[in-house]
Amino acid sequence: MSNPMRPPRSPRPSASLRPPLQAVPTPGPAARRALLAAPVLAGALVLGGCSQGADSQPPGAAPSSSSPAAPIPSWAKVTGPPHIVPAVRGFRPADGNGWRPTKGARVVVPAGEKSTVADEAQLMAKDLGGLAVVWGKQDVRPGDIEVKLSGSAGANRPDNAPVGSTADESYTLTAREARLTLTAPTDAGIFNGTRTVKQAVRNAGGLPEGTIEDRPDRPERGMLLDNARKPFTADWIEARIRQLADLKLNQLQLHFSDDQGFRIQSDSHPEIVSADHLTKAQVRHLIKVGQSLHVALVPEIDSPGHLGAVLDHYPDLQLRNASGKVLRGAIDISKPQAGALIDSLLKEFGQLFPGPYWHLGGDEYQALTASNPEASYPQLAKAARDKYGPGATIKDLATGWLNDRQKTVEAAGKSRIEAWNDGFFAGGKVAADKNRRVAYWTGKEIGARDPAEFFHEGRTVLNLNDEYLYYVLGEPNNFTYPTGERIYKSWTPRVLRGTSPVSVPESQTGPDRIPGARFAIWCDHAQAQTPQQIAAGIRLPLAALAQKTWDPRTPALSWTDFRALVNRL
Repeated sequence: MSNPMRPPRSPRPSASLRPPLQAVPTPGPAARRALLAAPVLAGALVLGGCSQGADSQPPGAAPSSSSPAAPIPSWAKVTGPPHIVPAVRGFRPADGNGWRPTKGARVVVPAGEKSTVADEAQLMAKDLGGLAVVWGKQDVRPGDIEVKLSGSAGANRPDNAPVGSTADESYTLTAREARLTLTAPTDAGIFNGTRTVKQAVRNAGGLPEGTIEDRPDRPERGMLLDNARKPFTADWIEARIRQLADLKLNQLQLHFSDDQGFRIQSDSHPEIVSADHLTKAQVRHLIKVGQSLHVALVPEIDSPGHLGAVLDHYPDLQLRNASGKVLRGAIDISKPQAGALIDSLLKEFGQLFPGPYWHLGGDEYQALTASNPEASYPQLAKAARDKYGPGATIKDLATGWLNDRQKTVEAAGKSRIEAWNDGFFAGGKVAADKNRRVAYWTGKEIGARDPAEFFHEGRTVLNLNDEYLYYVLGEPNNFTYPTGERIYKSWTPRVLRGTSPVSVPESQTGPDRIPGARFAIWCDHAQAQTPQQIAAGIRLPLAALAQKTWDPRTPALSWTDFRALVNRL
């Protein structure tokens, strides 16, 4: 089975192409090379050759014959264990000098593997300074890296993990007799292995003799970017995707609509789009970059609150209280035209973003922050009773609103649909769709529910704990910029609210119930930091998040040593 973070992919017809995903066209060879390009490792590497060296075969060429034997290269011993971020979960040392990239070294992809792992092999070759990549039946020579699938996805899974688990992202790296072998059940696992090789070479010049067996603890690991309140360039976002990928983080959520802006080109409603925005072509490029680096983009159009940029152009749909005052950003969900407007956007952007993910928002609907919602918003109270019967409340109407929006994105092919935790309400006549996942961010909001309640309901809960994982520009409302040290020392995926683990047995809060976490950048005071300052500020927290979602154990390195390692890499 393919990486659970991305939609399944069929075998690729050539070594340099991925299949198209919905509306995203397949890039040509030149575009693929540009997408996979990454900074060449600096330092003491002595590398020769290029992707079209004497021993290489271009994509699509017939397999070349066995190469003549080469002498075993001599180099200084690579001492272990390997130190990378996140740390490998298992390493068995052996006697030997390990492996280093040297002049004439190649990345060898066996026959039959080219259409599946070619992209990963080419990326690793570029990361290591332009090694040759060869295809087909080859003798693996001293100094070479052999890249191959270990069998069908699911074979030999650790701990008898179910299909679709983190076993699909597992990999094995073996340095033996001056050769390096990378195996994995899927291309996602191969990719993770290439990140380990890249970091190990950067940090220590190579890998020590022995075998690494590694896989993540949580399948969903990533970052949220609020590019609605503060616009970011496509180049800046692409750099963050590459940063996430190098840390083996695999999601980027884009919160691109809010009161301050709507930041992606819209063909159905061009009037709502902010002057400073991403074009659809730029978004498609970011999607391709993410796909090439195993980072899924998770789109969010927040409703029924946080719609100010949209409602500026639809004043008749703005929510008004009993005295006629407009509540900026809130849509009047008693009006049928409101659902039609938002559904048209969901359909349009559901086609732009491939994959199963969609975030519905659902947080901070102003009507529900009033002390007496039914008295303050009588039109909403009446609509609730008319639709759901006597005794129905505005909470029921809001729940029904999200249920209806969920049906819209499900019709667009989305299956992993989530909403913020304060958009789920206990009791009432209308229940949130049973398949809606909870993005838990706070226990401080009015009426916030204990995360344990969601587990008792059988829900999946993602961790975006605002105590540790919220980077809010300007530090309003008692927020402080999170530190990598605090995440590294005291946060785990089970710490969903506040500073203590959720009060549910650990056996019930594994990767199937808490699939992971995202570090959130919120731009409440957009001018408080520049994009460059933000990039610097999130570097250590992201590294700490990567470590704590990859390995559930207490980290072996002290914070001081971990920080020094991150700085070296």
